[in-house]
Amino acid sequence: MTDFSKTPEINDEEVKQKLNHLVKASREDLSLKTVYPSILGMIDLTTLEGSDTTQKVKDLCEQARSFEQMGLGLPNVAAVCVYPTLVGTARKALEGARINVASVAGAFPAGQSPIRIKVEEVKYAVEEGADEIDMVISRGKFLEGEYNQVHDEIAAIREACQDAHLKVILETGELGSATNIRRASEIALAAGGHFLKTSTGKVKPAATLEAMLVMLEAIKDHYEDTGKVVGIKPAGGIADPETALKYYLLTDRILGHEWMNKSWFRFGASRLATKLVEAIGGL
Repeated sequence: MTDFSKTPEINDEEVKQKLNHLVKASREDLSLKTVYPSILGMIDLTTLEGSDTTQKVKDLCEQARSFEQMGLGLPNVAAVCVYPTLVGTARKALEGARINVASVAGAFPAGQSPIRIKVEEVKYAVEEGADEIDMVISRGKFLEGEYNQVHDEIAAIREACQDAHLKVILETGELGSATNIRRASEIALAAGGHFLKTSTGKVKPAATLEAMLVMLEAIKDHYEDTGKVVGIKPAGGIADPETALKYYLLTDRILGHEWMNKSWFRFGASRLATKLVEAIGGL
C-alpha cells in the first residue's frame, strides 16, 4: 500500500514564480489560425445544471456537431458532457457523429455519498451509453488524511467504468495547497485514472494555472516512471480563447506535442466554443 503522506512539500510561492517564467515564453511562432481550431476540437461541451432538460441537451448536441458544417474547416468538439439521466438523450442526438458522450457520475459535485452509490451511478451512466466518466474525489476524506480510502474509491469507480475513460476531478480549489494538489494527483494516477481534471466548475477558485502546473508535472513524472500517458482537463471559468490559450501553451511546454490532441487534452467549457469560432472568424 502506497504511503501518500510522503508526498514532498511544494512551496506555493515557487509554483507562482515558475509559472510566471513559463507564461512569459515566446509566442512568436504561434499561429492562432492553427491553435484555436485545435482547442475547439478539444472541448467537452458541457451543461451541468439542475434546470437541464431533454431539449436543452438536444440543442447542445446540435451545437456540438455544427462546427464541421460551418464551411470554415473547423472540427467538431470532442465530447458533450451531461448528467447521467441525460446520457441516453445525448447518445441518440449524437448518433453518427464522431463526438463522445461524457457524464459526471459518482455523486458529482460534492462526492458525499457512499461508494456503493457512486459505483451504481457510474454503472448506470455507462449502461446508458457514456464513453467517458468524470468523477470527483472525496475531498472530505482527503482532507482528513484518508488517502488510501480516496485511492480505493477511485479504483472502484475505474473498474465500474469498464471500457469508458475515467477523468478524475480533484476540485483543486478545495485542496488548499500545491502539496495537496500534487498528492491528490498522485493518488488519482496510482488508482488508474485516464485523465486528471482540475475542477467541477461549482467551486471558486475553479481552474487555475498554478494548479494546472502542479498537475502537469505530476503527469510528467508518472509518465517518466511508468511509461503511461495520462490526460489533462482544465475546467471551470475557462470562457475565452486567450485564457484557453494559456492552458494550451503550458501543457505543450510541460508535456510536449504527444499530449496536444483530444485523446489526452480536453477543456471543460460551455461558452468557449462560440467565442473561439468568433475569434477564428476575425483572424
